[in-house]
Amino acid sequence: MTDAVTRVLVADDQTVVREGIVMLLGLLPGIEVVGAAADGEEAVALVERHHPDVVLMDLRMPRVDGVEATRRIRSAHPGTEVVVLTTYADDESLFPALQAGARGYLTKDAGGEEIAKAIADVRSGAAGLSPQVQLRLLERLSEASPKSAPSVPSGPGGPSAAGGPSAPGGSGAPAAPGAARAGELPDGLTVREAEVLALIAEGLSNAEIAQRLFVSQATVKTHINNLFAKTAVRDRAQAVAYAFRHGITGMQQ
Repeated sequence: MTDAVTRVLVADDQTVVREGIVMLLGLLPGIEVVGAAADGEEAVALVERHHPDVVLMDLRMPRVDGVEATRRIRSAHPGTEVVVLTTYADDESLFPALQAGARGYLTKDAGGEEIAKAIADVRSGAAGLSPQVQLRLLERLSEASPKSAPSVPSGPGGPSAAGGPSAPGGSGAPAAPGAARAGELPDGLTVREAEVLALIAEGLSNAEIAQRLFVSQATVKTHINNLFAKTAVRDRAQAVAYAFRHGITGMQQ
């Protein structure tokens, strides 16, 4: 064994499924299964006992469901990541799980390679979401389109009734699409932090964000740490949700 081995706990109430997942994980290099739980309550107890790196969590289980178990685990053991592995990909399952702190979300038709990638992703600090889940997440968030900026009434010194152009920098000038002004940014975000958040919402990595903004990756990490603290999001998946909810997208257009 090496330090690169990822210790995984499996939680699923169906014995055949649980044992199948354990067997599959046992065939994957760099993964050690440290326990298997039949429900959320047992999962919480086994995390307390074994301190795994990652929990593969089913959602619909007796006694304590996967969402509540995820919430308890992430609260008591922030170093343990949770990847949901479930039959369900509906909004009522997806969003509560992410809000509870899950960093990954896969459906049970995922293969061994996809499961291994999700585990590696969450261990590295990224989100381990299947492509279908990423698409649904963005579709759902884009349905809540940003509110339009309030119009400025015409009056003495204001824009002409004939629609004449406003003076450069005047309050009547329309904002660029998706570009929030500093005074409108929520939770004390700076313009640069909002730009980084918008690029996260586009799916860019830290290296790609650094290249886009002509800054170092260390600077990008600093901005991400600051905006995560200000917005109280735990990971990039929640950051994407925050960005779309507040209309912080397309700021580099």
